Amino acid sequence: MKEGFFTRVYEVVKSVPAGKVITYGRVAEILGCPRMARQVGWALHVNPEPGVIPCHRVVNKAGEVSKAFAFGGENRQRALLLEEGVTFDEKGRVKPCFFV
Repeated sequence: MKEGFFTRVYEVVKSVPAGKVITYGRVAEILGCPRMARQVGWALHVNPEPGVIPCHRVVNKAGEVSKAFAFGGENRQRALLLEEGVTFDEKGRVKPCFFV
């Protein structure tokens, strides 16, 4: 079950275009599991293909980057998003126009 769920998470995340973000909760909703946002996070933490599955495009419901980004920390996730043209507000949250 876990492997199938994780695979489905990865497919949703791969569909998020460069320059856009999605929340953990929205990924869970798309998969028909609206109460499994935390499990989405676990799946992304063990991302088997970091260069292929763009887990940096997933943020929390407030639009904040992860403090424990698995592939280089909070600053790395922010840097990857900035490289794609995503901008942040004065509180460090992704601006709403960048959400899919």
